[in-house]
Amino acid sequence: MGSGKTVVASKLATVLQKTHLDLDSLIENKENLEVNSIFKTKGELYFRKLEHQVFKSLVESEDEFILSLGGGTPCYANNHLFLKNEDVISIYLKTSVEELHERLLGNKSSRPLIAAMEEEELKEFIAKHLFDRNYYYHQAKHIVSTDAKSIDAIVEEIKNLVA
Repeated sequence: MGSGKTVVASKLATVLQKTHLDLDSLIENKENLEVNSIFKTKGELYFRKLEHQVFKSLVESEDEFILSLGGGTPCYANNHLFLKNEDVISIYLKTSVEELHERLLGNKSSRPLIAAMEEEELKEFIAKHLFDRNYYYHQAKHIVSTDAKSIDAIVEEIKNLVA
């Protein structure tokens, strides 16, 4: 959350003239519910199973596209193993706790999971999630640091990696 996954993927897709898909949006369309509502009404386990099914079908398709994942996607149902597939180019947008904290403080209200958190609670939440997910995130084939970089600079760096 806050690393720029969706905005970077969308811009990269435009630059590379590829289709951009967002895993959360695909799930929302399939269920006709927002991700937060799926969590609330059907539970995280239901969501993670659905997320795995949709992710697996995308990875196994022959189509070429840029896919932005949810922050938890690599951490469940062995999804991180798909990041190692030969025909998958996976990129972890690595962002420091401090940078994420600064970015998320500015738009907490649009993110229900963190909207009610105080500043220090938010920082602890970010640090804990990064620590818990570190192993899975580092399964990506490429790691791109996003700290103090513009979206255009990040997209250019990724373009150079995959070209």
